[in-house]
Amino acid sequence: MNKKDMLSLWHDFKTDITFLFLSGLALLFSMFAPQAFPADPAWVAIVLCGFPIVKGAVVGLVTEFDIKADVLVATALIASVIIGEDFAAGEVAFIMQLGSLLEEATTARARAGIEKLVNLTPRTARFLKDGKEVPAPADDVRAGDRLRVLPGETIPADGIIIRGESSVDQALLTGESLPVDKKEGDEVYSGTVNRFGTFDMEATKSGENSSLQRMIRLVQSADAGKAKVVRLADRWATWIVAGAFAAALAVWFVTGEIIRAVTILVVFCPCSLVLATPTAIVAAIGNLTQHGILVREGDALERLAEVKTCAFDKTGTLTCGTPKVTAVRVFDGVTSEDGLFRLAAGAEQRSEHPLGRAVVQSFRERSASSLPAVDSFHMFPGKGVRALMGKDDVIAGSPAFLEGEGITLEEEALRHAASFLDEGCTVIWVAVNGKPLGILALADLPRPDAAATVRALKDSGITPVLLTGDHANAARHIAAALGIDEVHAGCLPEDKLRFMDERSDRVCMTGDGINDAPALKKAHVGMAMGGMGSDIAVDAADLVLVRDGIGEVPHAFQLSRRMMSAIRFNLTFSMLLNFAAIILASLGLLTPVTGALVHNAGSVAVILHSALLLKWKSGQSGSSAAALSQNNVENALPPL
Repeated sequence: MNKKDMLSLWHDFKTDITFLFLSGLALLFSMFAPQAFPADPAWVAIVLCGFPIVKGAVVGLVTEFDIKADVLVATALIASVIIGEDFAAGEVAFIMQLGSLLEEATTARARAGIEKLVNLTPRTARFLKDGKEVPAPADDVRAGDRLRVLPGETIPADGIIIRGESSVDQALLTGESLPVDKKEGDEVYSGTVNRFGTFDMEATKSGENSSLQRMIRLVQSADAGKAKVVRLADRWATWIVAGAFAAALAVWFVTGEIIRAVTILVVFCPCSLVLATPTAIVAAIGNLTQHGILVREGDALERLAEVKTCAFDKTGTLTCGTPKVTAVRVFDGVTSEDGLFRLAAGAEQRSEHPLGRAVVQSFRERSASSLPAVDSFHMFPGKGVRALMGKDDVIAGSPAFLEGEGITLEEEALRHAASFLDEGCTVIWVAVNGKPLGILALADLPRPDAAATVRALKDSGITPVLLTGDHANAARHIAAALGIDEVHAGCLPEDKLRFMDERSDRVCMTGDGINDAPALKKAHVGMAMGGMGSDIAVDAADLVLVRDGIGEVPHAFQLSRRMMSAIRFNLTFSMLLNFAAIILASLGLLTPVTGALVHNAGSVAVILHSALLLKWKSGQSGSSAAALSQNNVENALPPL
């Protein structure tokens, strides 16, 4: 939805309110002072509110033979006018439009959070050309362009900072409550806000490929009208229209009173039945948006309510996706663990290898000590690094690398390292001045909210399963830490697909990588990580976790079940109300005016009941789950 469409909707919304206001005044004059006017003022309501209904019904019936609620309402309006019940006709039109306006208001409220993404779209950018700033439309940005972003400005494209430092507010895209510090080499994203410093950047993605535009496309695809249960309600509405005509003709034939037949047409309108499902789905979509989950397919929540098994990928989904130093062990009994860690991080500080960077990053996160100066550095691809720092000649790498440098490793040290390997860790050996000094164990740690999420799923009757391409030791260790009983390790994409086919119950797949895309598409419901996840994985999924955390997954499951309960209640209530009103109309106890009031009160009740889903909260809080599990992770780390 672009800005032009939003302005058009707002203009239509204001017009509807104006028409309703004028129609309401006209009906009041018609009720209390009809003789003061040459014609019944109720005709104002008939024209302003009734004409759009009749026009829509005729167009739908003639062009598409679309027999829906408008056909029945239009017939009731025309019949009321024919028998001289002008006030009844005006009231029916007025209340029907009021119900429609309430539905639009509920829908607008449900989508208010995700429409903020549209408003974030930057309008201009500062291009750097020949050392000068050249303002131009942000739509002109292409990959490779160099841009300057000043404090307070919205970043116009995805890119990498090439000069300068700043803090960027990424709350609407990632859910982070505090600005994120950015420096040279860091990524920044379209639609986020530069809070403090000025920086220059090189665009890597722009236009339709940017992070913001991708999220907007996901929002636009969240169409409640696609749900299977909505189509079912539409089919019921068609049969109810036919039944209403049959019932009205039968009562007219038996009683000879056409006013009773017209009343039946009024109360038989299946509006509340048709509104029962889409209003609940739209409200649930709005609720999930507030919890950082975008719904790509309208029927995804209906399918999610049927799921009994939730399968997770490991790396990047249950885990953070980046290794951290989880243990430091010293063999000589003299050097401190902090001293060994400092030497290893110092040797790795010029390394370009991901593990080397992980060692340096972990040291900086967990120690206030500065790294030693490096006099010389050599990197040996696939083996390790060697660095001279003052009097210390430090070698860090694999055991084969150390042995190749003439360093002998004791059996006890090898057994000690093997215990970490059995837990799925990666081990870096460190030798100083030709002597093996100790080891660093690195692992991809579980996400802070992973353990609490698994517990909440189990409490909801959902079976968690781990599907990973990683080796069995790492998979079993992560599964045990999180409380997952069923583990499938060493899975290729086709193995994950086979799991979806062979599983007797319906499966929700949650993943982030390209290798997860086939399973995400094949699963009964697919959930993808919106930030870290690949574009292909996001495109294959039904739901997207924008905040790149899984703490709200249990809320999605519980909300989908609550939504289906609300839909069943709405449908049951609507049918019972309609049948009761039909009986009363047949007995002559309802007039077209009172019948319209009863019927449309039911429609309003359904809309308000669905709207309760907007603020519904499950028993699982993503933030509390994250805090609890974060404490567990921190307690598991060895003190330095």
